[in-house]
Amino acid sequence: MTIQGITASAQISAPAATLYASIADYRGGRPCILPRQFFAGLEEEQGGIGAGTRLRFQMRAMGTTRNFRCLVSEPVPRPVLAEINVEAASGTGEPDWASGSVTTFTVDPLERGRQAQVTISTELKARAGPAGWIERVLTASFLRRVFAQELQRLATVAEARSREPG
Repeated sequence: MTIQGITASAQISAPAATLYASIADYRGGRPCILPRQFFAGLEEEQGGIGAGTRLRFQMRAMGTTRNFRCLVSEPVPRPVLAEINVEAASGTGEPDWASGSVTTFTVDPLERGRQAQVTISTELKARAGPAGWIERVLTASFLRRVFAQELQRLATVAEARSREPG
């Protein structure tokens, strides 16, 4: 097994605090950011805002639906939120490549916090050898596409939230 890192970033014209709050809000912000063609059934089991939240969801990837159960932490409070997959399984119920993976969301303020560079990064286990290489290439391509859509949706949600009064 090797560790594979997959990353995507975007500069978003919304306040860094609003962006982070949208990412960390598993009740009202985060569900609006997830592309529905890839994610379903986001449920919070505990918490709901930032560190300490426990959640579960399904992800459709390359013809398979995987069930995830995550614990959210803030290893560097504001600007980093991490989702640690404590359990991931394909439809067979067997643990798979995503078990133990970590996805981080980093919000780096720009323009005195009026904008931010948002980075989504996942580290996961990958098999070695030729089959593992193919799996890594396909997984990286897929996740970059998912991350790009999440970043676009985040920009839309955060820009709308930053225009709200109060």
